[in-house]
Amino acid sequence: MIPEARELHHVSVVVRSIGESLRFYRDTLQLRAGPVRNVADQQVRVVFLTAPNTRIELIEPTDPTSGVARFLAERGKPTLHHLCFVVDDLRATLAALAERGVELIDREPRHGAEGDVAFVHPRASGGVLIELIDRASLDRPHTS
Repeated sequence: MIPEARELHHVSVVVRSIGESLRFYRDTLQLRAGPVRNVADQQVRVVFLTAPNTRIELIEPTDPTSGVARFLAERGKPTLHHLCFVVDDLRATLAALAERGVELIDREPRHGAEGDVAFVHPRASGGVLIELIDRASLDRPHTS
């Protein structure tokens, strides 16, 4: 049995510039912006924007050869990057998904901007990149 996704943690949008994008999301939509964080091992900078029951992550590539930069270049403009769901036991979820033959990008959790995460390949979900975040790790954000 696959442990279930408990709730949507955030929707992620890839952007060319967090600074430029904040003018719309923060200044126009009045979403509250958290700190901009560098996630060096993933070659991105991120910022989370919040409103009641809403979390949007803006992702800016920091290396033009990174996967996120290639994703942005292929699409030519800012767009939806991934959906992130909270799971109660990330390791067990990954093991159960692998056992069922679900194509994973990560077979082991890695540090994300707000906790331990892993990605399910878009081919497994009909084209949408899915991030899973471990509930227990939400209090241990990645810093770099």
